[in-house]
Amino acid sequence: MARDLAAAERFYAAVLGWEFRRTRLGDGFSVAFRGSAPVAGIGAMAGRFGMPVAWTPYFAVEDADLVASRIRERGATMAVGPLAFGTGRAGLAADPAGAAFGFWQGEVIPDWTVGRESAPAWLELRTRDAFAAAIFYGEVLGWAGEDPGCCTVSYEHDHVVLRHHRDTVARISGGALEEDPDPQVRPRWHVHFVVPDLEAAVEAATRLGGRAASAVETTGANRWMVLADAEGALFTVVAAGDASAGAGRRATSED
Repeated sequence: MARDLAAAERFYAAVLGWEFRRTRLGDGFSVAFRGSAPVAGIGAMAGRFGMPVAWTPYFAVEDADLVASRIRERGATMAVGPLAFGTGRAGLAADPAGAAFGFWQGEVIPDWTVGRESAPAWLELRTRDAFAAAIFYGEVLGWAGEDPGCCTVSYEHDHVVLRHHRDTVARISGGALEEDPDPQVRPRWHVHFVVPDLEAAVEAATRLGGRAASAVETTGANRWMVLADAEGALFTVVAAGDASAGAGRRATSED
């Protein structure tokens, strides 16, 4: 969610090399493409709904009302919806630890993928209790179910890993996060985007009013850095060729 759609498009075009197209969701929403692949959505609705400017993962569901009921039954929060929106229905929620996420019932743009030749590279939930989070999302979103196309969940190297077929959709990492209002510290979903040149992306972001929100980090073969756009939305850029996690078609990201 953003406040100024045109400004957000200029920022992410320069930093991530995206092109934007309008959709049937209306003039206040656009889809970003990297080449021919759709990679993210930006909606100028932060002011309308009184929501913070932020990147949020949206998960495809079959029944938005059922998902909303499951969320409430498990002590989590429905912040918005489900509401009719363009060609479908959408909801915005917070899990029991406070991490925001969305869900979408309706048409999905063909070839919308995560981690295949374009950004985002992967989604990661950093929370206090990875096992409890995996149970919550599994029950709410039907992960590891019996239906065809369901995701599989496994515990690998202290992470809960969600896969759709052979592609990694998301990771859930646990740890003793501080009770701190700083959005970089509290439980939240992190969206990682691939860039061909990490330093060039940081320079472009800074030039257009964004800022570095972390130092450059190295994890294994990966070099990455957290940035904030000109309106404050946090996202992570990963050096091209280093992002080893793929992802499937069950998740999208929207700003």
